[in-house]
Amino acid sequence: MADDLPEESDGVAQMTELMREDRVAAPTPEVDPAARRRRRRRGWMVTAIVAAVAFTTLGGYIGWALAAPLARPAAEVDAPQPAPGEAAQIRLPTDGASAIEISGGEAYFQSGVSELSLSAGGSGARPMASISKVITAMVVLEARPLASADDDGPTITFTAADHALYDKYYVLNATISTMPTGSTMSEHDALEMMLIASASNYAEAVSTWAYGSQGAFVQAAQAWLAEHGLTHTTIVEPTGIDARNVSTPSDLIALGKLAMADPVIAQIVGMPEVESPDHHASNTNRLLGVDGVQGVKTGTLHGAGANLLYSARLAVGASAPLEITGVLLGANNQQSVDTQVTLLLDSIHDGFHQVSLGKAGDVFGTYSTAWGDEARITLLADAAALTWSDTSIEVSVEMWDVNTVREGDVVGMVTWTAGPEMVSGELVVDADIHQPDVWWRITHPGELG
Repeated sequence: MADDLPEESDGVAQMTELMREDRVAAPTPEVDPAARRRRRRRGWMVTAIVAAVAFTTLGGYIGWALAAPLARPAAEVDAPQPAPGEAAQIRLPTDGASAIEISGGEAYFQSGVSELSLSAGGSGARPMASISKVITAMVVLEARPLASADDDGPTITFTAADHALYDKYYVLNATISTMPTGSTMSEHDALEMMLIASASNYAEAVSTWAYGSQGAFVQAAQAWLAEHGLTHTTIVEPTGIDARNVSTPSDLIALGKLAMADPVIAQIVGMPEVESPDHHASNTNRLLGVDGVQGVKTGTLHGAGANLLYSARLAVGASAPLEITGVLLGANNQQSVDTQVTLLLDSIHDGFHQVSLGKAGDVFGTYSTAWGDEARITLLADAAALTWSDTSIEVSVEMWDVNTVREGDVVGMVTWTAGPEMVSGELVVDADIHQPDVWWRITHPGELG
């Protein structure tokens, strides 16, 4: 009985069958081959046009990106400031009255005057002692000039009166040297005995020989002082043994310059000793050759102290030495004079410094680019300058315009100014800076010009 029952309906199967029947019942319409080819050609044309437009646009952009100008590498400068030298401590003498004039360093001192003048201990007149012999020698040369520093000049024959001067000055405890009656000596050699050995008997004998009498000599000396503007200087005899031979520090500075301007005097006072068959004596100026001292004359008088009129060419590292004229009057003794003048000259010398401006490799800034390259700006070589005291140092930096650089390329210049000194140094980079690659240019249109 069960076989007589109808089979159970399968909906899925029925649906599948209906779809098959539908496809059979509705055949695909035929397509014209020519139309199909026309549609295909139109599609290819559209594709080609779109591709051409896209390619042209992209190519133009790439060409622009590759050729567009770039901002130059940016330099950020931070120049180191050199430290100035220590402030000078000029040690003027504290014993006696002194004055000093320095020329040749005006630009360093920035004083605005032709000479730097310093003084201590008062400006009044004091006994000159044997500095008087410098005046005597110059007045003698007025009457009996020598043609040059090598000219011996006329011969002097010493008389019995000249010989008697030995005893005269011996009693006065002055410096003396033998002068036998009838002995002879050239004028130049006699001036050496007067200025180097400081022999007082020679000062009187030679001045009498030149003018005929001491009265005539003193009169000529007073006229010579007036002619040269030494109005605060008095001379009553040729040796300085008389305390009335006086002068001021300022007058003696002027005298020192006059003496060193005379080739005969300058040559004689610079001699360390006098040597002849009958005489040998060392220069009484024990500072000769110390700190460039090249003259002029010592002087010591009992009760009035010790003196020194000096001239020096002090080398301090500048292109030329400083020209110095100085005087110290009335110190306790000659040792005190020598010590104080040495300390003064040394303090002037030590007031000049070779100041370091920079060392090779010092960093003055950096170069950086938008595409990431970076290089430090450094000083190529050590630099230094001569300065006086604590003179301030100005720094200026000039950088070149660069696009690409290689390590070690010079990219700028630094200039330091300190007083008259102007020193320049080259600035270099410590790394390469390249142009950016193609990809960076294409991908960074906002960074392009």
